[in-house]
Amino acid sequence: MQAGEYNENMGNILGRREPSARRGSGLGLALAALALLCAAACHSVPPLDTKPLDSAGMTYDAIQQLKAMNITQADVAQLAAARGSGFSDAACVTVLGIYRGRNQNFDAGNDIAGLVRAQVSEATILELTKLNELGFASGEYQAMRLAGLSDAIVLEVARHRAAGQPVLAGASLANLKNAGVRELTLLELARRGVPDSQAGAILAARRHGASDADIIRRFAKL
Repeated sequence: MQAGEYNENMGNILGRREPSARRGSGLGLALAALALLCAAACHSVPPLDTKPLDSAGMTYDAIQQLKAMNITQADVAQLAAARGSGFSDAACVTVLGIYRGRNQNFDAGNDIAGLVRAQVSEATILELTKLNELGFASGEYQAMRLAGLSDAIVLEVARHRAAGQPVLAGASLANLKNAGVRELTLLELARRGVPDSQAGAILAARRHGASDADIIRRFAKL
């Protein structure tokens, strides 16, 4: 076979193989694209379900405000718990904004619901939120209201706790109330930061006939 004929034959052979090679390359690209699509589908974020907020009675406008704050599904559950207890739309938006401002996860929906059921006012709950006193302390504040202590006393206790200052515990204040100590006296004891270590002595003094004025004079020194 002459050199020219050999080269021509080899060219024909290679030419016949090229389409197969191109097909193999195209198939590889298609498989790679499919793999990328599958990976994207596996990592896609499901759409936010705000139906719990609708069911809790929240308005469309309030939900849109919350969406603008990039709420998560966990936020929705907590907000629905708060709203379902009677907490207003505006208050829900406000408390979430406070938590966002502190870069905290909003996990206080059930705490808010408990406070609402204990008849703590919305204004007081907002103040407790600002003080960062929701969460573990919420149970004590609920118990205080259920024991008949006022929102004003609850807030005085919360303010002292938030500032790391001494104050009578909710249970101690409730015991003093049951012993007949008046609301204004209890509020003054809390306002002046009487430590809980004095609770037993105050109760004993009351049982031995000390008046409210005596209690203030003896235990609530500024």
